[in-house]
Amino acid sequence: MTTVGLWTLGLALAYTVWLVVGGRWVVARQEKGANFFVSGRSFSPWTVAFCITGLFSGSSYIAIVELSYRTGVSAIWYGVAETVQIILIALLLVKPLRRKLVVTVTGIIGDRFGRAAQGVSAVITGFTFPMYSLATAIAFASALTVITDVSLWQSIALTAVVLFAFLVFGGMRSVAFSQTMNVIVIGAMFVVGVWALMVSPGIDGMREFTAANPQMTAPASAGVSLIVAWFGTFIVNVPLAQAAFQMSMSARTPEDGQRGLFLAAVIGAPLIILGVVVGIGAASVMPGDGLPLIAISEYITQTVPPWAAAVFFLGMWACALGWAGPCQFSGATSLGRDLGGALRPRASQEQLVRYTRVALVVLTVVMIGFSILRAEESAWWNIMAWTLRNGATFAPVLAAFFWPVATRSGAMASLLGGFSAGFGWYALSGFSATEFYLGTHPVWVGMIVNMVALVSVSLLGGGWRLTGDARRRARGGAAAGAAVVLGVLLVANWEWAAGYGLTGLALFLVVAALFTVVLLVTVPVGGGAGAGETAEAAESAGAGERAGAGASASVGEMAGEGARASEAAGAVPDAEVAAGSETQARESATAAARPEA
Repeated sequence: MTTVGLWTLGLALAYTVWLVVGGRWVVARQEKGANFFVSGRSFSPWTVAFCITGLFSGSSYIAIVELSYRTGVSAIWYGVAETVQIILIALLLVKPLRRKLVVTVTGIIGDRFGRAAQGVSAVITGFTFPMYSLATAIAFASALTVITDVSLWQSIALTAVVLFAFLVFGGMRSVAFSQTMNVIVIGAMFVVGVWALMVSPGIDGMREFTAANPQMTAPASAGVSLIVAWFGTFIVNVPLAQAAFQMSMSARTPEDGQRGLFLAAVIGAPLIILGVVVGIGAASVMPGDGLPLIAISEYITQTVPPWAAAVFFLGMWACALGWAGPCQFSGATSLGRDLGGALRPRASQEQLVRYTRVALVVLTVVMIGFSILRAEESAWWNIMAWTLRNGATFAPVLAAFFWPVATRSGAMASLLGGFSAGFGWYALSGFSATEFYLGTHPVWVGMIVNMVALVSVSLLGGGWRLTGDARRRARGGAAAGAAVVLGVLLVANWEWAAGYGLTGLALFLVVAALFTVVLLVTVPVGGGAGAGETAEAAESAGAGERAGAGASASVGEMAGEGARASEAAGAVPDAEVAAGSETQARESATAAARPEA
């Protein structure tokens, strides 16, 4: 084993022990069930910022370093797209989600469409999150392979076990502690990265390399279709960013959650830029056709002293943990709490925590199993996870907020149809990370089928009529016009769009515009046709009538338990409502509300 390997293993071991022991110490006073999921809603804006920075910026840094080694500065668009996602979550979702007291996508679906839909979405969501975790764990595993004799899958297995060790005890509070530590270590990695660039190739070397390889400075060298796919995927993923929801919902107030997200966008900007520069620097010193992460690890090892290289690799470890930790926890929340709540609707918070801890064990084994199957390409796992989860849950989540006409059978058809279509299209592509069947990314196919299935089955079930609200009809007409314009442009420029791999995205936009038309112009029979046909009406459809517009903390009914009217007279303070109550059938909203320490 090399000197760098010894330094790296020593630092990683000490850091890991600190995460486990320190995290356990931090959460020692917060063992109540509700606190496990949202940490008593006690996060400050800076805590939220560190959580989101570790989640998104860490993963973006790894992806950008890998991409920029091949495509140069155009990799920066990946980071920009992810930053746009963070800002949109802050602007559009933090306050509505806090009012609804939901922390997971599967909770949103279950609250609106019942236990069966909640169970199916929980299984899909739960088992796709280890794919996201694996995608970033591959980065540190690649570095460890270069400096030690440990194989890729063994390194990933170690990562999975470490994640389990510090998540199983403390839940969201443990996530907050580890994310704060990860951001500090990522900052140290930033310093070492700048140092390595100054040593080799240096400013002059970078200038010479980019002059000899102008494609490395071309703003779209990664490909227009790929860049568009990044933006499309991240923007579409806004209503599905479950791990970010859990973090921002743990803030003291919705405003604190928003401020934390904005701070994270600012903190992440330097990391995005550094990722691009380090990737290009590594390409200039160690060009080749091998795996980029391996080449970058070798570049750092040969450029700076062993202890400094170890700090850099520890930063990559922190990046991996910063993304994988929240992903594993969020996946376990869906698989444990939401699936457990669907199967046992009267389970207590303590029981749901126990189910979630068992789910963490299951997902740890799953992540190790995935690493044995395929441990070389992080992009492959990201594509698979995006395709399966987004293809299944995109339309049901939007319908839960905005379309009271949607039915439970429509939601189930949407979940299963989108999941199957996305997976099938990826199979037709040979499960390639770069070449897709007919040049169309499988995530667009999955989400198109997802929307079509929901609308078709729901409308066939009847119980709807056209709205009489003039504003909604006008907006629906505008959306229909947009669909026609997009369709005409696509047909007229089909060859151009196909050449750039944009046909899938264009078809998705056309279908999404038509989907918007349906959401705007159809309302339930007997429902209001005025301005009240809003997201609040969508929330209440199929979940029983709400008693009073102020009952924002009311508890949705669960399928099979009968529709229950919420009896809360006025809004219950956020801090007094146990996380996860939206998935439980209770005798009344008052009985469901619990003070949090």
